[in-house]
Amino acid sequence: QHQYEDAYWARKPEWTYAEAAIFGSSHYHLPKIFRWFTGNIGLHHIHHLASGIPNYRLPECYRSSKDLLALPRMTFLESLNCARLALWDEAQRKMISFKALKAAA
Repeated sequence: QHQYEDAYWARKPEWTYAEAAIFGSSHYHLPKIFRWFTGNIGLHHIHHLASGIPNYRLPECYRSSKDLLALPRMTFLESLNCARLALWDEAQRKMISFKALKAAA
């Protein structure tokens, strides 16, 4: 959830709590049964924004905010591609794989 290509990473001068909470975690759109089993872990970005919200209320919070609804979602199949992302490329400001690092060298 924190390791995807366009994840938010920033150094202290540019870092903000809200941006780190919303863009530092993905909206992991899981099938309904997995949402129930995982306590809505796919809405992890909302948890980071307001950790006091119980996990069973996260979907309600998500649906009530047009700003949250506008954020990109990551499906289970899309998330499989994130397993290879292990390094932060400071110049490109995105996560990359070791293979991409080697290709750039």
